[in-house]
Amino acid sequence: MIVIGADTHKRTHMLAGVDADTGQVFGARQIAADNSGHLQAVRWARGLDPERVWAIEDCRHVSRRLEEALLAAGERVVRVPPKMMGASRRGEREAGKSDEIDALAVARAVVKDGVERFPAAYLDERAMEIRLLSDHRDDLVRERTRIQNRLRWHLLELCPELEAQLPKGGLDRHVVLERIARRLRAFGGDQRARVAREQLSRVRTLTRQSNELERELRRLVEAHRPALLAEQGCGTLTAATLIGRTAGAERFPTDAHFARQAGVAPIPASSGRVVRHRLHRGGDRQLNRALYMIAITKARIDPQTKAYLERRRAEGKTKREALRCLKRHLAGHIHRRLLSMPPFDLDQEPPIEINAAISGGCLT
Repeated sequence: MIVIGADTHKRTHMLAGVDADTGQVFGARQIAADNSGHLQAVRWARGLDPERVWAIEDCRHVSRRLEEALLAAGERVVRVPPKMMGASRRGEREAGKSDEIDALAVARAVVKDGVERFPAAYLDERAMEIRLLSDHRDDLVRERTRIQNRLRWHLLELCPELEAQLPKGGLDRHVVLERIARRLRAFGGDQRARVAREQLSRVRTLTRQSNELERELRRLVEAHRPALLAEQGCGTLTAATLIGRTAGAERFPTDAHFARQAGVAPIPASSGRVVRHRLHRGGDRQLNRALYMIAITKARIDPQTKAYLERRRAEGKTKREALRCLKRHLAGHIHRRLLSMPPFDLDQEPPIEINAAISGGCLT
């Protein structure tokens, strides 16, 4: 079997095939990042070895179309975290950096750790829609926060007593914004007040857009994975993060693989008679944050979770260590929730199949 590493870019992709047992290089090739290039890649790979697996650096903003083409052609594809590719490249005997060296590093990272250690590529169109909207809402909220901070500085110059009375984090509430608007109208044609009024209008617009996106996200989550919203401590935004960042729970063979992706799988840190595990600082930090939000909510209001944490504390664990145990336990539970399918709706249109000119009979 061979492993074909792919170093993906916006215009071109570099491919390199290595033997899965020995690491011997079978060949390298650069292709265009378009349909014809993807077709050439598959034909080239099929001429190398009948048994192969594709290893693609996990940067889906540039590798997504290549993944779609390979999966449509029936190829086996796994995703390699960029951190592992970097570590593999540093271990190469050949100094320097090039696209071919990077592609070889991706392939040899899989050869070193084994194909089964890496999550399989899985295209979930609905999860991608949820992630796009969730990321877009996050961008709007960050932009609103920047404008709110600038607005506060202008208010500090115009009416410091009003700025001191504004609640922290309250500049997205309608009542607070109306109060500010009334005060700003009293300044007439003052240029600082004019800028503040424009910023206030922008804050209102961004608040309305973010709220609309949150309502749309709830409808999508209810249709895609309603079981998540039934989970205590998992609101719309947390559920959207879990669905979007997981990008298809089916690509993780077990909940342990999912936990590793979320950065909640403990790492052994034992030495001699000391047996312990330490925090895993890798993985997807957004997934980790979503599990953390569920964990702290359950720790506050759920009696069973409180009892679980007390048992862990009685075993000698610190509060933080007990919370990490809870997050690992939740990872398995959430993984099962993500795998649960909503009831089939006869009125719902079937999902749109990948319509690639590549898969139109010429690759299969």
